[in-house]
Amino acid sequence: MNVIQQVSADPEIARRNSWILTLAQAFGGANAPVVVSLGGLVGQHLSPDPDLITLPVSLLNLGLALGTLPAAYVMRRFGRRAGYLLGTMIGAVSGLIAAAGIVLGSFIVFCLGTCLAGFYSSYVQSYRFAATDNATGAESQRAIARVMIGGLAAAIIGPQLVIWTRDAVPGTPFAGSFVSQAALAALAFPILFLLRTSSPQKSVGRESHAERPLFQILSSPRYLLAIATGVVSYGLMTFVMTASPIAIVGHGHSIDQAALGIQWHILAMYGPSFVTGRLMVRFGKERVAAVGLLLIGSSAAVALSGFDIAHFWISLVLLGIGWNFGFIGATAMVADCHTPAERSKVQGANDFLVFGTVACASFSSGSLLHSSGWETINWIVLPAVALVLVPLVWRAARPAYAS
Repeated sequence: MNVIQQVSADPEIARRNSWILTLAQAFGGANAPVVVSLGGLVGQHLSPDPDLITLPVSLLNLGLALGTLPAAYVMRRFGRRAGYLLGTMIGAVSGLIAAAGIVLGSFIVFCLGTCLAGFYSSYVQSYRFAATDNATGAESQRAIARVMIGGLAAAIIGPQLVIWTRDAVPGTPFAGSFVSQAALAALAFPILFLLRTSSPQKSVGRESHAERPLFQILSSPRYLLAIATGVVSYGLMTFVMTASPIAIVGHGHSIDQAALGIQWHILAMYGPSFVTGRLMVRFGKERVAAVGLLLIGSSAAVALSGFDIAHFWISLVLLGIGWNFGFIGATAMVADCHTPAERSKVQGANDFLVFGTVACASFSSGSLLHSSGWETINWIVLPAVALVLVPLVWRAARPAYAS
């Protein structure tokens, strides 16, 4: 497998593409924070039913999950660059539709816009894989972490965009924020146009002998472990993060303290990306991912130890760092499980399972918090972490393990 992957390796193109994708991530990654920040507030104003006020945010996650397989097909058929340019157009349209829903006072139109924003995010999420297309070994792991640094910029750009443009359209609060969301997607278009990729037909034609059926790949323990690591890392992070603001306020703390906790959590999610790549090169991606899962488990232990604001904040920071190590480590593990000809379907299947889990976590977290409490949310984290951590540690201790 490694011999086939090196056929398309080009370190110079890999480095160039990783920086292009990092910049595109800074613009495209701001898409989700805008919807997450405003979806519930707009839903509260437009929704005909109080139980549906968070539906726009849930539809973002659902659109992300449903969009992964079509995005993978488009990129497999037409190439990465063509797929990403299409994605930016979807992103621009989604922002304009959401803004139109606000102006028209239509909850359905607004929800359509946030769902399409999820489809755009399905392209953005694959930037981390695209950074490895022409890279191998240590450079591949550094490229993944480098692109995730763009997520740190996006986490800052998104909320600031909301603040700067929420009143840009007179008489319709927040419509301007979604117009700006569309503008950011449009700005990513010329950046992604600079991406250099090989012809999909040429690549597939050259390496078709190495392509395996997806079900055969799914039977590989190595690939299943990589998927499970990503599912647990991202799924648990979303599950806990979604419930955290409600739990913080519910235990007597202020909305500002809840917002500050989420801000530190997001910084903890992306800040370690400056060193995650180096850590994977030095210690191995499986070991870094295992540390990430341990940190996620530790965050639950801290949350269960008390309800002071310090408990919530420390828990959220540990959760963010754990997600970074776990998810980036899982991404690097997936990148080692396929040939260039197989990458679109393998990466698409991985993201479908990961973000399908994220969507389920988003839908279930609030209702479970309401019915069973904050402690139950965190008790669920511990066995889920253990389920994947045990085989991951075993794999990390046996580097010669074959898929």
